[in-house]
Amino acid sequence: MTDLRSGGTVRFGHTELPAEQRDALRKAARLEWATMGFLAVTTTLVFLVLGNSQAMKAAWIEDLLSFLPPISFLIAARIIRKPPSEDHPYGYHRSTGVAHLVAAVALTVMGGYLLVESGLGLLKAEHPTIGGIELFGSTIWLGWLMMAVMLLTAAPPVFLGRAKMKLAEKLHDKVLYADADMNKADWMTAVAAVAGVGGIGLGLWWADYAAALLISASILHDGFKNTRAAVSALMDKRAMTYDDGEPHPLGRQVDAYLRSLDWAADARSRIRDEGHVFHIESFVVPAGGAVPSLEQLEAARKDCVAMDWKVQDMVIIPVAELPSEFLPGPTSGGEH
Repeated sequence: MTDLRSGGTVRFGHTELPAEQRDALRKAARLEWATMGFLAVTTTLVFLVLGNSQAMKAAWIEDLLSFLPPISFLIAARIIRKPPSEDHPYGYHRSTGVAHLVAAVALTVMGGYLLVESGLGLLKAEHPTIGGIELFGSTIWLGWLMMAVMLLTAAPPVFLGRAKMKLAEKLHDKVLYADADMNKADWMTAVAAVAGVGGIGLGLWWADYAAALLISASILHDGFKNTRAAVSALMDKRAMTYDDGEPHPLGRQVDAYLRSLDWAADARSRIRDEGHVFHIESFVVPAGGAVPSLEQLEAARKDCVAMDWKVQDMVIIPVAELPSEFLPGPTSGGEH
């Protein structure tokens, strides 16, 4: 296996990445390392000024949880490069889905815990206090430092998230997409924490818990959304786009091409998203019942593989009629 930092061949299993995806993978790895470096600094700064604010505590825990997606991506990026083996004939692409699920469940559990804790604090009417701190010979309110730290850490994740989003599309990487999506929304956590601390300063004790509830709800929302997406993928949901916005158009393209062959009367495929690459099973009804030659089948397969770098693991199966038990849904067009 070639190191990501080198300029040689990089593979996902037996799939050799094109230059564009190879470059995107290296950029994504660098961004994830940069993200963890940034998080190491911000979590330390937030911890140093944590005080008694529940909103700051929630923001700090969210920062700690933000380590999970980059770590998951980097670990999965190493594992999926292993070639298929006797025990894993489909390769190790599913490690991406496993990493996605682990990170998502952690977000869900911690988001739920913080939501309950913040809610109980609000119901008990516990009044948080923020004292002063000696700094350069003067005593200042710790809340000013809290708000300054949160505002300083608000912008960088947004830019990191935007950069990752573009790479997630190129790599068809849902872990990277989830990380980018969370990064883009991190500014809301910072603003909520600032509002909560400011509320304490103004004597509005409940504002801190309200901000903590908002942050906790955001963590829980991210956890639920990503858990649902990860579980669906591991349960062989039909291949979707990297953001799960719609069925991947590659299914329609493959079917349209196979139907256009002069020896094919009809064709439909089912596509399994293995993580970055697709496993495709295409059922083709030969025209006039004549069985296509091996050369015709192999030529069709090569043309399909050439459509997209994700199409490597593909089989074409001649059938007398399309098997409805394997192809549920409408009887014409699209991927199922």
